[in-house]
Amino acid sequence: MDRNKELNEIKKQGQVWDIVVIGGGASGLGAAIDSVTRGFKTLLLEQADFTKGTSSRSTKLVHGGVRYLAQGNVALVLEALRERGLLKKNAPHLVKDQRFVIPAYRWWEKPFYTIGLTLYDLLSGRLGLGRSFPCATRKTLDKIPTLIKKNLRGGIVYHDGQFDDSRLAVNMVQTVKDHGGTILNYIRVTNLLKENGSISGVVAVDQETGEEYIIRAKAVLNATGVFVDDILRMDDPKAKDIVRPSQGVHLVLDKEFVPGDHAIMIPKTSDGRVLFAIPWHDKVVVGTTDIQKEKAELEPKALEEEVDFILETVGRFLTKAPKRSDVKSVFAGLRPLAAPSEDNKKTKEISRGHRVVVSQSKLVTIIGGKWTTYRQMAEDSVDKLIEVAGLPDKKSVTRSLPIHGACKLNGHQGPLAQYGTDEEGLQKLVSENPELGESLSPQMNIIKAQVIWAVREEMARNIEDFLARRSRALFLDARESMKMAAEVARIMALEMGKDIEWEADQIASYSKVAKNYLLN
Repeated sequence: MDRNKELNEIKKQGQVWDIVVIGGGASGLGAAIDSVTRGFKTLLLEQADFTKGTSSRSTKLVHGGVRYLAQGNVALVLEALRERGLLKKNAPHLVKDQRFVIPAYRWWEKPFYTIGLTLYDLLSGRLGLGRSFPCATRKTLDKIPTLIKKNLRGGIVYHDGQFDDSRLAVNMVQTVKDHGGTILNYIRVTNLLKENGSISGVVAVDQETGEEYIIRAKAVLNATGVFVDDILRMDDPKAKDIVRPSQGVHLVLDKEFVPGDHAIMIPKTSDGRVLFAIPWHDKVVVGTTDIQKEKAELEPKALEEEVDFILETVGRFLTKAPKRSDVKSVFAGLRPLAAPSEDNKKTKEISRGHRVVVSQSKLVTIIGGKWTTYRQMAEDSVDKLIEVAGLPDKKSVTRSLPIHGACKLNGHQGPLAQYGTDEEGLQKLVSENPELGESLSPQMNIIKAQVIWAVREEMARNIEDFLARRSRALFLDARESMKMAAEVARIMALEMGKDIEWEADQIASYSKVAKNYLLN
């Protein structure tokens, strides 16, 4: 994954791409995979780093959506459950079965949720992950020993999927490349090209050098998530907003708060949402919130009220209520929800389904959706691009397409297991240079070889790319990640031929970002 080689592809004179995808989050990466594996000449451009925005800040679930079933949105649940099963098959090194416990403190909760979750299991069919069942108080406490015992009447166990979002995205980037696509981060689309009123390409600027590129294309997909309205206004300055950003916040705690392998699902919070406490990389992720935002931003910040809400809600169920000082990291993400027709509709009531929109100039835009359904979103988007641009009608092949790195772990849980088949390459780096086996952070199980690999094979361009998304250090323990920053900068500078000033700038800019992930 050499960025300079990728840049050479867009410098070639006279070439016309079949499909240009704007946006390197879940939906954009999925569309690029779908497009290139159908045989189309495909280019993806991302203004920052892949998944810098929403797609690295999820609840880490590949799920059908129990809450959507309660809302009666059976079609969305069916789609998501099918896609959950396909993703587990196609990326087994990153997607795993996660058992959840719903604690029951009222007499009716156990039978009520057991019936609902049995329906959830039936809807998943052959792609199900396991059967839901009620369990007695003692067995519930065996699974979640930190639950408050008073009035506990037992629990309900069910299965869903759990994954690492930006690690999956890195493998999706590599999948695009494996199949002959061209993909670039830090390239910002600044304008759209038109011929006879129809989209014919994009103007883009390299954020690192300032160089501008004129890129011709038969079809363009706007897959920029919460930023889709910015691209739509390049097409039509009078275009109405079609996305309503909704902020979700997560707190990361030590494993002591929810020890063991089971997660907690709190089915009804005071604001009518669900709250999860999920084991992830030997920590616990707790969230989420749902607050409407007026504008989209790349680095959204958690509001005090969101932090307090999560701590208060989860604290009502645990013997040791977490405090602000227990929070290792706090991260906020913006969901790109399709704006409803009724202005007063609350964000939690807006459908998580996706929509493909075509403008008068034939710009195709994908909005809504969620990580779990990215593959179906991509298929629908490329089908529409084929239709509007008159491209050859080739069928999608992604239902059974392995993602780069795919392999069954068979119980392997080492610190490099998440790399799948690429673990062998990392081990080779260490065998050739044993110093690369040295730890950057013993408590986070990150070694120096991972930095080299991120630069050479995963298009990491700065230390935030590595600490936030190639590893998950920033999201797991913001303070610990700041301690690693200087050494990561030194290793990257040597590998990329950068000077001491670059290192200093990197450390300073990373520290500024990392402070947003700290509470005190």
